Amino acid sequence: MRELHLDGNLLTRVPRCPPYLEVLFLYGNAITALPERLPGSLRHLAVGGNRLTSVPGGLWELNRLETLNLAENELTEISPSIGGLRSLRMLDLGHNRLASVPAAIGDLPLTDYLYLSDNGLTEVPSSLGRLDRLAYLNLTDNRLESLPAALGDMAGLVELRLYNNRLESLPASIVRLGRLRELHLRGNRLRDLPPLPGALTHLDLRDNLLPEVPPLPRGLLELDLRNNRLRDLPDDLPPGLRKLDLRWNKLPGHLPVLDRLRAAGCVVLR
Repeated sequence: MRELHLDGNLLTRVPRCPPYLEVLFLYGNAITALPERLPGSLRHLAVGGNRLTSVPGGLWELNRLETLNLAENELTEISPSIGGLRSLRMLDLGHNRLASVPAAIGDLPLTDYLYLSDNGLTEVPSSLGRLDRLAYLNLTDNRLESLPAALGDMAGLVELRLYNNRLESLPASIVRLGRLRELHLRGNRLRDLPPLPGALTHLDLRDNLLPEVPPLPRGLLELDLRNNRLRDLPDDLPPGLRKLDLRWNKLPGHLPVLDRLRAAGCVVLR
């Protein structure tokens, strides 16, 4: 047996694993602890949605592991030894109680995604910049007040989710994210923005404090500006917009730029 799928049961402990096991899915049980030793052959491990408060050191020795899901537990810390997972492509630590993550997270060979959402993070290490092949980063629902300049070194990012934090600014280095298509910034404290990556197609700025529309990439397709402090719009909004949401601002009644966008097929909500 190479795969064991026991999601959504009432297991309180990890069952004995057969030798050479490659896939172990135990999501949504009531497991409170993992065994110190798991099969070294594991490539995919999902133990999210359990009651783990810690994980054993042996977990960080699984150097064949490609995906690891520890989400929706009660973890309060992650060991720096996590950097030993030399094959890891995907990591989900979301919905835990982490106040920080170790710098060693930047040593991982992540390519697909990194979820750190819904924790208690007030900062992230600059070592994230070494994850230059990572495509998707989720830092939503934390307490972040700033981001490291090294964010701009994450050259592979395609989607970045930062909503529901306490950000008042973004690092100027964000413009270097040349592959970034989606940027989600809803629910922060932004009053302005630095120049944004030119490849952006989706930008969510809802629930911020923007008094005016910042300079925008010309290829933008969807823009959400709901619930800011806008009193006017620039005449040079991206001409290819397909959807523009302006609700809950204090804009004047008639704006010619909106007529032009509607004529070009843009859906405008206000």
